[in-house]
Order: sequence, then C-alpha cells, then structure tokens
Amino acid sequence: MHETRSTVVSVGAAGVAGVAGSFAVAGFTPAFVGAALAAVVARVTPGVVVTAAITTLGDLGKLVNVAAALALAVVLFGALALFAVAVARALDSVVAAPVVTGFGVFAVATLVTGAPLASLGAGVAAGGTLAVSQIAGGRVTGTDEATPEPERRRVLASLAAAAAAVGPGYLLGRSRGPDPNEQTSVDDPIVRRLLDEAAGKSLDVDGLEPLVSDEFYRVDISAAAPTIDPEEWGLTVTGAVDESVELGYDELTAMESEERFATLRCVGEPLNGRKMDTALWTVVPLTDLLDRAGVDGNCCVMLRAADDYYEEFPLAALREGMLAYRMNGEPLPRKHGAPVRALIPGHWGEINVKWLTEIEVLDEPAEGYWEERGWHGTGPVNTVAKLHAVNRDDGVIEVAGHAYAGTRGVSAVEVSTDGGETWEEAALSEQLPGEDVWRQWAYEYESPGTAHEVVVRAREADGTLQPEDRTNSFPSGPTGWVSRELDG
Repeated sequence: MHETRSTVVSVGAAGVAGVAGSFAVAGFTPAFVGAALAAVVARVTPGVVVTAAITTLGDLGKLVNVAAALALAVVLFGALALFAVAVARALDSVVAAPVVTGFGVFAVATLVTGAPLASLGAGVAAGGTLAVSQIAGGRVTGTDEATPEPERRRVLASLAAAAAAVGPGYLLGRSRGPDPNEQTSVDDPIVRRLLDEAAGKSLDVDGLEPLVSDEFYRVDISAAAPTIDPEEWGLTVTGAVDESVELGYDELTAMESEERFATLRCVGEPLNGRKMDTALWTVVPLTDLLDRAGVDGNCCVMLRAADDYYEEFPLAALREGMLAYRMNGEPLPRKHGAPVRALIPGHWGEINVKWLTEIEVLDEPAEGYWEERGWHGTGPVNTVAKLHAVNRDDGVIEVAGHAYAGTRGVSAVEVSTDGGETWEEAALSEQLPGEDVWRQWAYEYESPGTAHEVVVRAREADGTLQPEDRTNSFPSGPTGWVSRELDG
C-alpha cells in the first residue's frame, strides 16, 4: 500500500512540475501547454455547452476552461510518468523512469503546443521531479521490498520537488511573454486633444465609466493571446479577387491614417452587461486595400486571425471597415489584437477580428466560428440603454449609464421611475466625433420613499424607439428595455 501511494504521489508531482516547467519558459502564451490545451478543449466542446457557459457563467466560463485544461495537462503528464515507472521496473533500470518521463513529456507538449523550447522546460521539470522522488526513496525500479520509511521520504521529496518547480516557475512565467508591440506611447497632439475632449464631455457621475473606457472588455476563443512581432506580421487579401494582395506592418502604418472613436459591444453579453466599451483607435480604411485586390462581388468575406478564429459577414460591411493599429494613442495591446485588428462600424464585436492575418473574399455565404455554434451576431448591433450607476444624496436618486445604437446614433434616453407608466428625458453627454460611438446619460429624481422600478430606453438619431421586448443574448444578441428595482 505504501508503494502504491508513493508512486501515485510521485507521478502526480511530476505532472504538476511539468506544467510548471512549461509556464516558466513560456508564460501565459499559446506556447504554454495549459493555454494550448484550453484552446483544444474550447474547440472540441459542443456548441450547446459553449453557449450555456457564455450565457450562465460569463467570464467564469473561461476560467473553468483553463482550470480544466491545467488539470488535463497534469493528468496527461502524470500518466506519462506512470508509464515510465512501469518501463523502468520492466527493465530494472535506475535511470529509465526520469529519462522516459522527460522525453515523453517533451514530445507530447511539443505536439500540443508546437513550441519545443517551452516543452523542453516541461520535460526537464517532470523528469527531474521523478528523479528526486526515486532517489529519496532509495531506489528507482521498486523491485526492493517497500518499507514505510523510504516511501515516506519519497512522498515528501516528490511534494518538495513539485513545490520547487511551481514557485520559481510561476515567478518566471509571470515575467515571460512580453508584448513585442508594446512601445513608448505615441506623442501625438491630435490624440491628446481628442482624449482630452472625451474627458471633458464625460458626465461627472460616480460609478459611471467615462466616454473613453478605463478598461476595455475582452473576449477571445483562446485562453492566451497570440504574441506577434509587428515586423513579421502580414495581411493577405485572397479569394474572389482579381489579384491577391499582401500588406506588411510598415506599409500599413505608412498609409494615411485617422483617429476614430468607436464602440464595441459583445453579442454574448447580458442585456445590462458590461461588455461594451469605447476607445480612440488609429485606423486606415479598408477600401484602398479592397480596390487594389479588385473586389467586385457583393457576397461575403471571411476574416481570419492568428489564433485560428474566423468570422464571415457581408462584403458591404467590410467596405466601411478599418484596420486599427493603435488604441488610445499607444500601439495596439497584445490582448486587443496586436499588431492589427479589424474594426467594422456598427456591428457586433465578434466580427471585429483581432490578430487579423487574412481577408478572404467569398463567392458564396459560409459560416464563421460562432455561426457554426448557433450564434448569429454578424449583423448590425442592437440598440441599448444600460443602467449601471445609482447614487443617493439627501433624498435625491441619480441613475446613469450608457446608450449605444451602432452607426444609427442615439438622440435621447428616456427614464421611467414608475415601472414604465410615465417617462422623462435624461441628460446626455455631448456627442463625440464619429458615427459609431456610445453616449452617457444621467437622470435625477426625488426618491418616492418606497421600492420602485426604474426603466430606461433609448431613441436612435431618427427618433426610432428601441424595442421593448426582451430577448436573450443567444443567438442574435440581447434586446429590450433595461429595468432595475430600487429601494426608496
């Protein structure tokens, strides 16, 4: 029994050390075995399960996916170590177990990640941990009679070795994966003027995010964002074109550009969720690139990314699209698509593809990544007025939020404090430059002294009232009036 328990602990410790060794070399990048397995798990999970995770767990679903991938990696490496122990016993070899473990973990990790260097770290850590365990127990093969004392030493040594791998591995990994696109902020007076303008137009309301978001939301299909050197990046226009076109980063940034405020909203967020944000982007229009390629069709386009994400939508929408390479005056961050991402005005965030590498013009409609999983978020974004801030002062209640209608614009936000019986117009922030930008709203009223329902709704620039009926985010994005019960 002692023998069995110590073996299980030893191979488990080797599995943990292998994962730590991979992280130490790669950091949380696609070269890390945990991140690579998380991507595999996400891709093979049935669409109905993914949808359930998005709509019920939100961001927690991604953490669950990563945790499952880490557990899978530990089990996988531990199984390799257990196999190596069996081989060592069969060969009656002193060195076979750690050697076979190290080589096996290295080979499997390389197969999963395609990153030999990070995989070498996994193999060395796993094999080394098993070696420490075997040496502490006074044997490698297990052919000697098992006694409690050596087995206890073996268990303690295994745990100590795994801890020694996890601690430094975590610290080393945290310092890995620098963003090659992160440079000194761009000292551009136009950028500074526009950001100052946005700050000046933002309403002074406690708990309300300013017009340029403090923290931009993030949704990816992969656990770890790709790390792409701008000098090695390239974008191709292929498919139903007169001539394929390829564009490099230097060529892109040499093109005439402009600063553009734009809002993005996630199709999978709850109705009053917080996956809707605004930034100032440095962009170049896509029209010149499409004209160079000779795009005459009127069907569709598929955008493809470095993380194997792909999304299809009408070609007409792309003609209004842009390529963004800076965000709020700084080089585009890795987590938001560095070095270049797409911005398609007025459409759900899912088609604003990050880490863009290919534009494929199609003759016939096709399904994108999320459409294959039952979603239909390629159309124009739904109009919404969100209620996020509630403040109280001496009997006065202030409610506030953001409103967004894509390129249709927002002309008014109306607030009801009696469950929709009567309506008053809220104060709106001044309009930022651009057609695809949210607005803030705020409204103050005397507290009725009892519990009451606050309802908010938006009107588009032409006066169209947003639909009242609520729908869930799946499959085409949430709609409906936001309401909230407040105490008196």
